[in-house]
Amino acid sequence: MTEKSDFDSPMLRTSLAQLDQVAARLRLDPDIHERLRHPKRALVVSIPVRMDDGKTAVFTGYRVHHNSVLGPTKGGLRYDPEVSLGEVSALAMLMSWKCSLMGLPYGGAKGGVRCDPRKLSLQERENLTRRYTAEIILMIGPDLDIPAPDMGTDEQTMAWMMDTYSMTQGRTVPGVVTGKPIIIGGSAGRREATGRGIVYVLYQAARSLGQELKGRRTVVQGFGNVGAVAARLLWNDGCLIAAVSDVKGAIWNPNGLDIRQLETHVAEAGTVVGFPGADAVSHTELLSLPCDVLIPAAIGSVIHKDNADRIKATIVAEGANAPTTPEADVILRERGVTVIPDILANAGGVVVSYFEWVQGLQYYFWRESEITARLQEVMTRSFNRVWALASKEGSDLRTAALMEGVSRVAEGYKVRGLYP
Repeated sequence: MTEKSDFDSPMLRTSLAQLDQVAARLRLDPDIHERLRHPKRALVVSIPVRMDDGKTAVFTGYRVHHNSVLGPTKGGLRYDPEVSLGEVSALAMLMSWKCSLMGLPYGGAKGGVRCDPRKLSLQERENLTRRYTAEIILMIGPDLDIPAPDMGTDEQTMAWMMDTYSMTQGRTVPGVVTGKPIIIGGSAGRREATGRGIVYVLYQAARSLGQELKGRRTVVQGFGNVGAVAARLLWNDGCLIAAVSDVKGAIWNPNGLDIRQLETHVAEAGTVVGFPGADAVSHTELLSLPCDVLIPAAIGSVIHKDNADRIKATIVAEGANAPTTPEADVILRERGVTVIPDILANAGGVVVSYFEWVQGLQYYFWRESEITARLQEVMTRSFNRVWALASKEGSDLRTAALMEGVSRVAEGYKVRGLYP
């Protein structure tokens, strides 16, 4: 039995508080509001895995469906030592609002396994993934719930999941996951989608604020799949990338980093640390460095009440999920900082996951130029809707984005009714 404390988490409390505030603002039907506060279903599984030394280790895994009122559920799978049922439930709720905001025919879901993938060999990660897939197989499917990569997982993880599911069906089912390798039905442009989406909304935000993004000093926290792509695209467009970080450390050069050379260094050294011509800074210092744009693209709750007043950026684009606490939101808003919320800023990944899912169902694949153009259209349209609503309501972008996302899900509940 999972303890109550496992269900509770700071992220879940934050997500519920945000929902309650938006529900009051929207004057939601109390019955629908109550339904939105609870996940549709949640599964907790034990995952016995044969390790390389011949012993068996048992890990705990989760899969949560927040709601499926607009369509099958969609959400990533993360491997992390801090994964909990509460965190996964909160992330599933955020996925509901994100998919709704983007106009996708999905509800929100999330999965996780409590482990440190960096301490597992390739074979152990495969064993873990296949057994986890087998344990949650009653909850996934191309018209039920479609997992995707998240923190600690990647294309290879999705390939193992797809293969495991397909073996139980006796046929290849590419639509059961997204974010998989192109050779087995993945989509061109999926790997870069989240970072590219951040760049698209940043340009829209700068334009709406009457600013020019080119030449702006930018700090990127998290030089992984999301942050590195955003940094490279912004650098290619003439932005000055002054600082980046990864789990091992952070580096800073006020005159700008050469991102092409930095990517070569990371490929060889496995970290941004030690990059020639850059000074080492702490993870704490990174967030308060002088810059125009800050992209937190690592983990949640990194901007909080104790450091929000030291943020020097005028625009914060949330590449990670829930990187800003509610207390920090208030401080940043009072200081005039424009925060592009996670459910808008980092939605590029799920948008292209939707494109991949559609391609897989049709067995017809698009060119990357088509995917990029469609992604830009969706991100731009969504940002402009949120900006217009925020202007009308006199609210910040997070409140407007949540109002937009929650209202569509609530409308789905209203028109479908309650069974039985």
